Amino acid sequence: MNGGIEVNGMVLEALPAGEFDRRVVILTKERGKISAFARRARRQDSPLLAATTPFAMGRFVLYEGRNSYTLVQADIREYFDVLRTDLTGVCFGSYFMEFAAYYAVENQEAGDQLNLLYAALRALEKKAMPQQLVRYVFEIRMMVLGGEFPQDVIRDPAIDETRYTVRHIVREPLKSLFSFTVSEETLSGLSSLQDTIRGKYTDRRFKSLAILEQIYS
Repeated sequence: MNGGIEVNGMVLEALPAGEFDRRVVILTKERGKISAFARRARRQDSPLLAATTPFAMGRFVLYEGRNSYTLVQADIREYFDVLRTDLTGVCFGSYFMEFAAYYAVENQEAGDQLNLLYAALRALEKKAMPQQLVRYVFEIRMMVLGGEFPQDVIRDPAIDETRYTVRHIVREPLKSLFSFTVSEETLSGLSSLQDTIRGKYTDRRFKSLAILEQIYS
């Protein structure tokens, strides 16, 4: 459309606005995290009805306003339909999107973060790795991209399996990042270490994480 801005991204959050509109938060490759309003998107006959739901990933056309964007068109390539049918998977996916939103910056290219989120959601769908391991891999790598993962953990000369796993997560190419497994003992050590790091370096209580903790308590 003339004057429209095309971005590639994923809907992280969708909230009702007014009687029929929706406000969405989209993680985009080109402009980082942005907010946009989709007029009449909650009407059953709206072409934006499905495109303005969490997990929807594709190309979005927006008009840029003074304080926000208006979403006018979308071409969705992926809805993660398999993941949506798995309640626990949806909980993990929702947390991943909330965590990605925490580290995303407006008007700053976020292609690496978007690719990581996509790969993590795919790993949840495939179930080749334990969901908890997918979670910690995603958390660590997202913190690395955000420049907040502590370097002393990576440089720690200790040879135990937990720190070896952390170094693998930090350095492995994305294409093969979600294709390994570890022992229950190592997963427990990774959980303890990463929970401590996340608690120290983030200043938010993630709502979706609270739900996950209830599931695994």
